[in-house]
Amino acid sequence: MTNHKFNEPVSVFVGLGFPHEVATVLDAYHLLLEWNGIPDLDHDGALEVCRKALNGDRTAEDARGAFERFARTKGILSEEALERAASSYAQEWLSA
Repeated sequence: MTNHKFNEPVSVFVGLGFPHEVATVLDAYHLLLEWNGIPDLDHDGALEVCRKALNGDRTAEDARGAFERFARTKGILSEEALERAASSYAQEWLSA
């Protein structure tokens, strides 16, 4: 198993909403293994692509793309999570 670095890290919010930079296939693989949400096709697909990248059957950028798609669909990709939080705050403020 090798620890392939991404060309550019994927920034996600994890745990209690703390930002986390995922910079390698191994980082992404561990985050996917520890995912507490309901597994779905995006999760399973990203996990499989990361597993194959760690074994040398796929590239680190393939794994990055699959992980980023997973993060986007779960709403934990940092830019989308920030936009969602800002929108939620604005709606609460306007309705108060």
